[in-house]
Amino acid sequence: MALIAAEDGDFAWMLGEGPGRAGLRLAPGGVDAPEVLAIVRGLAARLRETHDRGAWMMVEDGEVVGLCSYLRPPDAAGGVEIGYGVAETRRGRGCATRAVAAMLGEARADPAVSVVLAATAVANLASQKALERNGFARTGVDIDPEDGEVIRWRFELAIPTDGEGQSA
Repeated sequence: MALIAAEDGDFAWMLGEGPGRAGLRLAPGGVDAPEVLAIVRGLAARLRETHDRGAWMMVEDGEVVGLCSYLRPPDAAGGVEIGYGVAETRRGRGCATRAVAAMLGEARADPAVSVVLAATAVANLASQKALERNGFARTGVDIDPEDGEVIRWRFELAIPTDGEGQSA
């Protein structure tokens, strides 16, 4: 799984408003519904204004199979919440698990991030498995105004050391 930074032109392409990048094609049926793509497009634009990274296309063998992103820039404590979605025609193939692993790699390279957070709907077992397979720990259940009852997840990024146990 490769993550490619999602630019505004990429969203225009996914919405049928312009050409795509050379060498990329969309999963059959597209990546997501137009209204979802419009929401993620706005999120990506806000991330680009305030943070230098955070919204990606999930690409396998030249095919865009989904989208993933930070939901907002990292907070002052280094926490960032992630979200992701896989094209309906590409679900059940491990794409979300590989994308979460790739996002953890991006988060490790982001000096503003020390903790990665996520939330899954209680009924979304596939997303829960993707997080569990990547070492996320459940931290509780609460109510999200949009999604209802959700499970909260946390992944602590390792703090680099100087080889003697001291923070670098």
